[in-house]
Amino acid sequence: MRDIIIEILTEIRSEFDFNQDLDFIEQGMLDSFDVINLVTSLDEHFKISIDGTDIFPENFCSINSIANLLIKNGVKP
Repeated sequence: MRDIIIEILTEIRSEFDFNQDLDFIEQGMLDSFDVINLVTSLDEHFKISIDGTDIFPENFCSINSIANLLIKNGVKP
């Protein structure tokens, strides 16, 4: 799952290294438009629908937070 998340993030913002353990939002690697693109890509790739109530920065600030959100939405780790 981690590799797929990194691949999707890299497609959205190829200028950043998402393998680093950083807060993607705080470091300016992702903005609100990027998060919407990320949600769309995750929904399409994993065949899920992330609820609008789950779209807030804390769920998209790291690989682990994104993975936890996917697990919450029924994706097996």
